[in-house]
Amino acid sequence: MIDFHPVRAFLEPAHLELAEGVGDYAAAEFAGHARHDDDDVVRRYAREICASLGSGGWLKAIARQDFRACAVTRETLAFHSPLADAMFALQALGSTPIALAGDTRQRRLWLDRAVRGRAVAAFAMSEPEAGSDIAAMRSTAVRDGDAYVLNGIKTFISNAGIADFYLVFALTDPGAGAKGISAFLLPTETQGFRFVRPLLMADPHPLGEIALEDCRLPASARVGGEGEGYRLGLATLDRLRPTVGAAACGMAGRALHEAIHHALTRRQFGRALADFQITQEKVGRMATDLTAARLLVYRAAWERDGGAERTDVEAAMAKSFATEIAQGVVDDAVQILGGRGVLADHPVDRLYRSVRALRIYEGATEIQRLIIARHLFDAARAGPDEPPE
Repeated sequence: MIDFHPVRAFLEPAHLELAEGVGDYAAAEFAGHARHDDDDVVRRYAREICASLGSGGWLKAIARQDFRACAVTRETLAFHSPLADAMFALQALGSTPIALAGDTRQRRLWLDRAVRGRAVAAFAMSEPEAGSDIAAMRSTAVRDGDAYVLNGIKTFISNAGIADFYLVFALTDPGAGAKGISAFLLPTETQGFRFVRPLLMADPHPLGEIALEDCRLPASARVGGEGEGYRLGLATLDRLRPTVGAAACGMAGRALHEAIHHALTRRQFGRALADFQITQEKVGRMATDLTAARLLVYRAAWERDGGAERTDVEAAMAKSFATEIAQGVVDDAVQILGGRGVLADHPVDRLYRSVRALRIYEGATEIQRLIIARHLFDAARAGPDEPPE
């Protein structure tokens, strides 16, 4: 079980109870599961995981928009299964825009089903020429009477090919740049929708590319107003970024757990690895970095749950720091385990392949640091503090 004592100041009793429940569930559900390297197998298993999370009630925090609960759940799931964490995250990404701006029908038809694990969600924003630069989007949604006709290509879309609905972002006013982007709910069975191809990752994950070819959607499929898609997309990412940090902490925590167990049981030169100072230095640094990351993550989630109007800086700090240190912690764990750490059937090898993507998706580390720096410079320009005498 993960010890949430170090971050208890940011949590309510209900969060600690949730941590215990999801920990018991994940330990039982994912213990002993073999790693699947075949893409088709992973895609089927991903849908099974989503259904299991929904039937267990572990997705309800998404509808409640309780981000500390989301962080607790993601950290715990990531500790036991990176793929289970990914499925929780993707349900959150595809559903949060509906929770924020969806009408009653959209919430009933899609949000409720997603939270129950009965509909798999996807968040379709990235394009071949629009990754970090969302304003470079080229997909269009042209108004035609009481409908919109969508055209474009979306790539690096998680759950592509297995999702039941996509939260698609497209230009309703191409001349307005980011302010011309709108959001739409697109069911998979929509005529003109096409799953183009899977994109294979180092750690198997249902990633792929989709095409929109004269997809006709009723105006009621729009989520929020015209031109509000960019703001809605950023609001979604802002809310969920701390939970990416939580997932990173879960992976780092599992790596640290495996490294400590190995160091205590593996003997070299007549002594346990744990008795060597170089091992102790690594473990001490890993534990300290992990604790600092968790504090940033749960502070950001606490700020958001507390009603803070904006948490972009806190979220950026949490996401960038936690994902970067998680990469280091996992790498140190591989080094402590030596040859065992790179065997394909060892949990640390899976973590090594899983953790890398967290530094890129939902805003790369470099972008997060730009957000932080710009905030500091803007604050200084608005009212620079006098240096102490």
